[in-house]
Amino acid sequence: MPSTPANLALVVIARNEASCIERCLLSAKPFVDRMVVLDTGSADDTMAIAQACGAHVSQMTWQNDFSAARNAALEAANADWNLVLDADEWLESGGEQLRALSNANPMLGILCIKNDTDATDAASQLIAWLPRLLPRGVRYAGRIHEQPVSSLPAQRLPIVLRHDGYTSAKMQKKGERNTQLLLDELKHRPDDPYVLFQLGKEIELHQEDYARATNYYARAFALAPQDAPYRRNLALRYLYSLGKSDRLDEAMAHADASIHAWPDFPDLCFALGLVLVDAAVKHPEHASTQWLPLAEQAFCRCLEIGDQAGMDGSVVGRGSFLAAQQLATVYQMQANELARKSEQYLALSKQMQGAPAPRQVE
Repeated sequence: MPSTPANLALVVIARNEASCIERCLLSAKPFVDRMVVLDTGSADDTMAIAQACGAHVSQMTWQNDFSAARNAALEAANADWNLVLDADEWLESGGEQLRALSNANPMLGILCIKNDTDATDAASQLIAWLPRLLPRGVRYAGRIHEQPVSSLPAQRLPIVLRHDGYTSAKMQKKGERNTQLLLDELKHRPDDPYVLFQLGKEIELHQEDYARATNYYARAFALAPQDAPYRRNLALRYLYSLGKSDRLDEAMAHADASIHAWPDFPDLCFALGLVLVDAAVKHPEHASTQWLPLAEQAFCRCLEIGDQAGMDGSVVGRGSFLAAQQLATVYQMQANELARKSEQYLALSKQMQGAPAPRQVE
């Protein structure tokens, strides 16, 4: 007898996501057998919109625990495979690949997520690779920044998601909640480097308390295993916060070690360049003789490496047009004879984005 085809569910947890839940559901609807939405207390039309899209909607009281909600939604889905999306994400491409999973062996499907940012350049996106396609039985752990727990092999799949929840306006609403959840988690796991890393990020990016963030990053970096998948991005954030805290000697030593460990990660060189430009502004007496020449080297190295969209945590543009923009800034900050070089790199940045380059001044 032929075996029963595996079934696939879209699984979403949501709260007050009326502005985006339809986009999420309809993007995946053609490729899944059913859609399950677990609402954790919406006061808007989230549930009505989800039901109108054809989703099965259930409710759960919010328990300040993302894993509890994720796992309840997975239980409700009761599917062989689960495509896990946030409400502010949508399936951009590769949906047809999902049907090929009917006879696949259980594994964690790693998907590419393109995160829109506040950058003025639309082409600039933060790239993440995360386990979002889960076989039956896999469950999450962690109150926040929850992760699926499984010994199954992980495999990257040609499926791309988009996410627009990292813009400042949206993150501002989540910042205080996320920080408190991470502090609560840290009470239970005081030496967990991943929790320390995420707490540092919240404090750095949303409170701009770089000195405090640096302390969390230092603890995380000391405790994180050498093969931890987040260690490269931790190194980048630690470097940037050291620079912002004006701990330049430590920043330079950390940069040297980190770039040696990850020589093909343009974002590290980009962060170093930003630290050096800041140093030139804070310490103008050494700008032209020390900080700006080093910044030039860092951004030129970014261009040599190029964009690395296959690297988790890399931002598209830091190996191309964003680096060229920063080089233009470096030359603008220096002597007049370098002004033309600044114009050349501004033109290069435009060309790398596919936009018409400004006419060169003779």
